[in-house]
Amino acid sequence: MSDQTAELEPEGEDDAYLLGPKAIAAILYAVDIEDSAKLTELMEPLHPADIADLLEQINAFDRSRLVRLYGREFDGEILSELDESIREEVISVLTPQVLTQAVRDMDSDDVVDLVEDLEDHQQEAILEALEDVDRAAVQQALGYPEYSAGRLMQREVVMAPEHWTVGEAIDYLRTTPEDELPAQFYHIVLVDPRLHPIGNVTLGKVMRSKRETRLMDIKEETFQVIPALQDEGEVAYAFNQYHLISAPVVDEEDRLIGVITIDDAMAVLDEEHEEDILRLAGVGEGSLSDRVIETTKQRLPWLAVNLVTAIAASLVIAQFEMAIAQIVALAVLMPIVASMGGNAGTQSLTVAVRAIATKDLTGANVWRVIRREVLVGLINGLIFAVVMGVVGVIWFGSPALGYVIAVAMVINLVVAGLAGTVIPVVLERAGVDPALASGAFVTTVTDVVGFFAFLGLAALVLL
Repeated sequence: MSDQTAELEPEGEDDAYLLGPKAIAAILYAVDIEDSAKLTELMEPLHPADIADLLEQINAFDRSRLVRLYGREFDGEILSELDESIREEVISVLTPQVLTQAVRDMDSDDVVDLVEDLEDHQQEAILEALEDVDRAAVQQALGYPEYSAGRLMQREVVMAPEHWTVGEAIDYLRTTPEDELPAQFYHIVLVDPRLHPIGNVTLGKVMRSKRETRLMDIKEETFQVIPALQDEGEVAYAFNQYHLISAPVVDEEDRLIGVITIDDAMAVLDEEHEEDILRLAGVGEGSLSDRVIETTKQRLPWLAVNLVTAIAASLVIAQFEMAIAQIVALAVLMPIVASMGGNAGTQSLTVAVRAIATKDLTGANVWRVIRREVLVGLINGLIFAVVMGVVGVIWFGSPALGYVIAVAMVINLVVAGLAGTVIPVVLERAGVDPALASGAFVTTVTDVVGFFAFLGLAALVLL
C-alpha cells in the first residue's frame, strides 16, 4: 500500500466516507510548503464532494491558499458541491482562466444553481465564461422563479420522434457529438411533431430490444410531465412518490424545454428535510460556515419569541404566588409537569410537521391523527400519573399532592398531543410554515396548561 493511499484511507468503519485527520493534515502540509505537485497527488483520488467538504472544514486562510495552489486542477463539480456560504469566497479566489474551464465542464442545471445566489459581478464573470448557447440556456433558466422546476432542470435533453425505432435511436446516439449530449442521462424522451413529450424510454430497454422495435412500444408505464413553473418541493415529492428517475419539463405551451433527474430532485428533498429540522429548532437555514454575526441574527428572533412565551408562562405562576409560598413542594414539582408536556408536545409536533411535508397528513385523515395523538397522550398521561402520584406520596408524604400532580400530568399530556397536531395543521392552512412557527406555540400551550392545571388543582385541593 502506498504512503499516499495510507494517508487518505479512512481510520475506521464509521469514517468510511469521511476524510480522516491524517489526510487533511497531509493536504495542509503540502499547502504550507507550497508543493503543488504533492497537493495534486493527494487531491487527485478524492471525489469533488470530498474536496468540497475539505474546503468547508478548514479556515478561510488555508482555504484561500489551497484553492490558489490547486490551480488548474480545480473542477467545476467542486463548486456545485460547496456550501453556498463559502461558494462566493472560493470563486473570488479562482483565476478567470480556471473559473472559465470549471464552469464549461458543468451541466446547465449545475451552472444555474451556482450563479443564482452570487453577486451580480460574479454572475457576470461566470456567464461570460460560457459558450453563447450555454449562456443563453442559463439566462433563460434564471428567468424562471426561484425554487421552480425551471431553475432545477437541465437543458441538455435526449429526445426522439415518436415514430423512431430502437435502431434509429442507437444510431443517433452514436453519431451525435459527445458535447451535444448530457454527461449522464437515463431516458430518451419521445416527442410528437409539436415537441410535446409523450413518453420515456429507458436506456436499458433500448439496449435489450431489437433494432426494428418501435420506441413507442417499449415506453415506460409511469410518465410524469413537470410544468416549468411548478415548485421544486412539489417536483421532489413527485419523484419520491412515483419512483421517477427523470422527468421532462415543459413550458406554458407544453413543449419540452428540459429534464429533471433524480439526483437534483433528491437534493431538493434533502434540503427541505434539513430546513424543517433547523426551523423546528428555531435556527433558520444557517450552516457551520456562517459567521458569528450571521448566526446571531438567525437565532435572535426566535429566542425573543421564546422569551415572550416564557414570560406568559411566568404570569400564570404569578397568579398562584400565595399557594407556592405556603406549599414549597409545588415549586419543586411544577417544572416536572411542564417539562413532560413540552416533550410530549414536541413528539406530536415533529410527527405532524413531517407528515404535512410528505403530504401524508391531509384533510381526509386529520381528525383520525388528532384522535390518535390525544389517546396516546391520555395513555402516557395515565402511566406517568401513577408514577408521579407515588413519587408525590413517598417524597412529600401527601396523598393529596400525589393526586394533584397525577391529574395535572394527565391533563397536560392530553393537551400536548392535541396542540402538537392541531397547531401545525392550523398554521399550514393559514399559509405559515408549520416547521418555523409551531414550536413556540406548542411550548407556550403546554407550559401554560401544565402550570395552570397543577397550581390551580393544588390551590383547590390543598389550601
